[in-house]
Amino acid sequence: MPLTLQAGLWGLLGGSALVLGALIAYTVSLPARVIAAVMAVGSGVLISGVAFELMDEAYRQGGFDSTAIGFVAGAIVYTAANVAITRRGARHRKRSGSNPDESQQHGTEGSGLAIAVGALLDGIPESVVIGASLLGGNAVSLVTVAAVFLSNVPEGLSSAAGMRKAGRSATYVFGVWGGIALASGIAALVGNLALAGADPEILAVTNAVAAGAILAMIVDTMIPEAFADTHEYAGLITVFGFLAAFALSKLGG
Repeated sequence: MPLTLQAGLWGLLGGSALVLGALIAYTVSLPARVIAAVMAVGSGVLISGVAFELMDEAYRQGGFDSTAIGFVAGAIVYTAANVAITRRGARHRKRSGSNPDESQQHGTEGSGLAIAVGALLDGIPESVVIGASLLGGNAVSLVTVAAVFLSNVPEGLSSAAGMRKAGRSATYVFGVWGGIALASGIAALVGNLALAGADPEILAVTNAVAAGAILAMIVDTMIPEAFADTHEYAGLITVFGFLAAFALSKLGG
């Protein structure tokens, strides 16, 4: 199977966890604390992936300058885009709705497109990295795929629970997450295709940009939901998620 197609399928697998999370939210009524705890685990998993997969790889490929520039640029681009869609109604797109003051807008308030774009914004950097990990004939980074999958489940779970409370239909919810899963596969495929034969400096910047965007996303959207209901235990739960991903990275190496 061509590596480009493999990249797309791995990206689709990572994105499909969003659909799985949404399915759980629609079939099982989970307490708010459980949703928040799962989100905390996902935050720890992604933080570990940023530190030990993306940043380490970026530094190995291009040194400190390329890594630092890409890292900051990724955070700036994500933040600018996030501010734009936040002003259009997607501020609480990952919130489960347990706090009435921090819940998604009701389905009649016209924020649906902003929420969908926000979900796309959150998922694309991860998928591009999955696609890039296959460059040069390398096997896919299973640790990266696992980190993306494990973190996407709570993202889909929490956001879908919030969508449901906001009056979104099942067709809308699964349409959004199914579309994002498909877009994740396409992003991984395009990332692999576009970066084939690229200079190591370019690959370093790409990994670092994704790392900066993902870390900014974690702090802006995932950790607030995790802390909302687990409070003082959020840090401890996040540590367990981080440790699990760290162990995966070392076992995978």
